[in-house]
Amino acid sequence: MKIAYFDCVAGASGDMILGALLDAGLEEDLLRQQLSLLKLSDFSLKSRQVFKGGLRATQVEVEINDPLAKRRLAEIEQIVSESDLPAHLIHRALGILRRLAEVEAQIHGQPVDQVHLHELGGLDTIVDVTGALLGLDAMGIERVYASPLPMGSGFVNSAHGPLPLPAPATLALLRGVPLRGVALEAELVTPTGAVLLASVVQEWGPIPPMTLAAVGYGAGGWELPIPNVLRVLVGEQASSSSAATESLALVETNIDDQNPQFYDYLLARLFQAGALDVTLTPIQMKKSRPGILLRLLCHPVEVPAFEAILFAETSTLGIRVQVVERHSLERTIHTVDTPYGPVRIKVANLNQGQFKFAPEYEDCRRLAEQQDIPLREVYLAAELAAKTFLERP
Repeated sequence: MKIAYFDCVAGASGDMILGALLDAGLEEDLLRQQLSLLKLSDFSLKSRQVFKGGLRATQVEVEINDPLAKRRLAEIEQIVSESDLPAHLIHRALGILRRLAEVEAQIHGQPVDQVHLHELGGLDTIVDVTGALLGLDAMGIERVYASPLPMGSGFVNSAHGPLPLPAPATLALLRGVPLRGVALEAELVTPTGAVLLASVVQEWGPIPPMTLAAVGYGAGGWELPIPNVLRVLVGEQASSSSAATESLALVETNIDDQNPQFYDYLLARLFQAGALDVTLTPIQMKKSRPGILLRLLCHPVEVPAFEAILFAETSTLGIRVQVVERHSLERTIHTVDTPYGPVRIKVANLNQGQFKFAPEYEDCRRLAEQQDIPLREVYLAAELAAKTFLERP
């Protein structure tokens, strides 16, 4: 399986992602050809070789000749929807652009349909988003990893006046993403870079096991004390038919005098803190009292954090911890088209070309609610589309 790892040395932006992919082997002529499917005549894509802190890197500039400096979301969605891009990329790009608009609307207290994407650049944001998706697709990248993102400090000028760094929109887009502070007064991660990585990265952390095939460097615009680059490593990750094995911590406790209304809040806190799985099982305790056995899986280094939550949020006085092995199948997420809209499917690799899959419940639920149709119809349509997707050559 071909994978990419974004090493965010000095952050990430839309043009840095494009530059890194081009530097790693994405054909520029192919990218231009694919971007022409947007049917836009008001931009040009230029790249050049630069040096950042002694490192050669590819710098991409999206030059815009756009009479409309400000566009509302509906106008941007129309451009993408009416393009000749592949359907699955249109759906992904629309989701990313809408997420940007939703965050801006929330931060500035405006309805999402009234937000102007002036600070995100309008056309250049469309080019950055669709270009990154096209590049990953053209390079055959099936899974994306990334390092924790560096966060600078200081202020950035905006249409609303000076804003503190990291920018409010960037932080809102990176909930659940590991961050690290650095002693640099600069905007290292832009909203476009944030929403792109948050949307395409499946796992954050160190470099995964891989056979390295190419390395690319995308240059940022700032001159920094460190090389202002985003590095991408492209290679092959062995696709094994056997399940992967990892050591995890099983944390459990018995609870017999807790208000049952509190469990919903407790589970939300545990999952928000990064629990891999949490279960509640009814049990009978001493003196025939009914109780609950709570079990959660986490990485061993995270045990103290989860113990603190359990002691604070439950009535328990004791917690048991043991190390267990988990065997898990390799899985990927794909998006399929249904008559009701796009649905993500989780696909697990069994053996010798055999797969099992499951449509994402939340996607099916959202479409059922939006179109006022039975959930089972959306689910069945997603299953049929998934089978067609997996059977294609």
